[in-house]
Amino acid sequence: MTKAIRFDFSLLRAAMIGLLLGGAALSLSACNTVNGAGKDVSSAGAATSTAASSVQQKM
Repeated sequence: MTKAIRFDFSLLRAAMIGLLLGGAALSLSACNTVNGAGKDVSSAGAATSTAASSVQQKM
């Protein structure tokens, strides 16, 4: 007669929850990074536009 082997899923469940929470944290920080980069690019574009307008007015 064979014994049924029981597997304890509590460690697996804890690991999966940890991975999901870690992934969510990375996703949220990536969104903030992209948002910050977008603001930097927008600021650089505005400065370039202002400089171009200034040069155009001097011509």
